[in-house]
Amino acid sequence: MRNLPLSICLPALLLAITPISFAQGSGPSATQHLEDLRRSLHTAREKSDWAAYGIYAAQLKEFLNGSPRSLLEMARADLMRGRTAEAKAEVQHILEMGQAEDALLAAPFDVLHGLDVGLAANRKPVSKATLAWEVQDTGLLPEDIDYDAPAKRFFLTSILEKKIVMVGPDENMRNFATAPDGWPMLALKVDSQRRRLWATEVALKGFSAVPKSDWGRSVVLCYNLENGKLLFRIEGPGGSALGDMVLTKAGIPIVSDGEGGGVYRVSDGKTLERLDRGDFISPQTPSISADGGSLFVPDYVRGIGILDLSTRRVRWLSMDNRFTLNGIDGLYLRGDSLLAVQNGTSPERVISFRLDPSHRNVTSQDVIEAATSTIGDPTHGVIVGSDFYYIANSGWDTLDDNGQRKPTAKVTAARIMRVALQ
Repeated sequence: MRNLPLSICLPALLLAITPISFAQGSGPSATQHLEDLRRSLHTAREKSDWAAYGIYAAQLKEFLNGSPRSLLEMARADLMRGRTAEAKAEVQHILEMGQAEDALLAAPFDVLHGLDVGLAANRKPVSKATLAWEVQDTGLLPEDIDYDAPAKRFFLTSILEKKIVMVGPDENMRNFATAPDGWPMLALKVDSQRRRLWATEVALKGFSAVPKSDWGRSVVLCYNLENGKLLFRIEGPGGSALGDMVLTKAGIPIVSDGEGGGVYRVSDGKTLERLDRGDFISPQTPSISADGGSLFVPDYVRGIGILDLSTRRVRWLSMDNRFTLNGIDGLYLRGDSLLAVQNGTSPERVISFRLDPSHRNVTSQDVIEAATSTIGDPTHGVIVGSDFYYIANSGWDTLDDNGQRKPTAKVTAARIMRVALQ
């Protein structure tokens, strides 16, 4: 589920200049900890207390596992304290991570000469995928995609038309099911073995097309894959946005709440069991390890956390000043590689991260598509045999905060791209 991190410019709140600690599984949630850090940064910045700002920027960097945005705040703190060499090193790390943050062109970073070369290099288009087909219905706004191999058909969820559609080998689109509550359809997973289709329906907060009384509600839905009959419906926790999903080998859905930060598993087919201990801020599409014992959970803000399903503890993959692991919407494990659809990076991109044999570290990366004129806002993908299909130019960027088309938006067909995997 496409989600945007909180703004760093929060209302001022006077806090003492003491370290803010976050203990996994205890004390405040990760969301509250981030809000505390950002309030402290804002207060220190308003007071021009750059020594305090440096303390909180360092804490932010640790908490966000070295994300580009946290490095940006470290560089800001260094520049304001006259530590130009240190700031230049931080900015260089951001460039080496493939990012092209617009903030680097403005004060105080404009004193660092030569950034335009690195920014231009990171904005250079990369495209290794080819067009599979275009979604001709420009009003659909597709969010998720999956594949039913026996029937050779793809399924797509729709944000604006609030339904699920299927696309066969003839590339013609047909309706499969309409959202029973009249809310946007988001996550989608096909269980070909058991002939079921799982999906989520979310009453997105702020969307004018959703009754305000429903905002913050989510449901998990199960359909008969053959005829689209709704088999059962599971209500999610209040204030949630169950926007992403993965199925276990046993066909059990695990869904993530991009709004409330929880990761849930469908238990006994009727209820949702929470799997995490509050470490995530905005978890997106999880991916299951080969042994089924852990989940790779992409947090839109913190990066990729590996959730041990037995202990419920989280270990974070290091960005190592080389890899941008935040801003991921869709994440898919294939062997020793993680395929990621990143619509929260600059530029937006689709990328493959190579893991070491222990899956404890990222060792390299291969950009599949980035900074092209047609990538738009990519969302999710699906592995089909040796190919990876993903939604590009979904149309999210054409919506305003109320979920309405912007008056000046140029609406074009969403593109389903395909790339052969090595």
